[in-house]
Amino acid sequence: MEIEVSVSSDEWSKDLTDAESLARMAAAETIRQCVPTLLNRAGEVTVTLADDQMLNQLNQYHRQKDGPTNVLSFPMMDGTGELSTEVDILLGDVIIAHGVTAREARESEKEIADHLSHLVVHGVLHLLGYDHEDDEEATEMEKLEVEILKSLNIADPYS
Repeated sequence: MEIEVSVSSDEWSKDLTDAESLARMAAAETIRQCVPTLLNRAGEVTVTLADDQMLNQLNQYHRQKDGPTNVLSFPMMDGTGELSTEVDILLGDVIIAHGVTAREARESEKEIADHLSHLVVHGVLHLLGYDHEDDEEATEMEKLEVEILKSLNIADPYS
């Protein structure tokens, strides 16, 4: 599984010299803990470190919501909501907004690197079919996030 990380906003490099490697590591660890067999399959997941303007446009177009959000995920699952059984798999795309991420990190007194890693984990979990539409799903997803972040030496973001 190839984890492609692209930086489309210079703002990321102003705050983090290693944003690409942090994102790649968080995505790989999420896949390793949830579906380890995917790491050995031919395929790709993409993470784009973008600006608020891009997330605002995507949020308006895909969710009909005005304003940027911190992370959007676009899973590439088959019609049943299951991962394709094909040899090559495009897991999907995760796109993260710099401004929203930086502001949320400041407001919650967290390191931006840790918050970026959390958002990548959250986004990749969506690609793997996890959601937080109801309390039960949210509890399961948050538990996974905490476990994965712990393995990356990042404190529980919900405590």
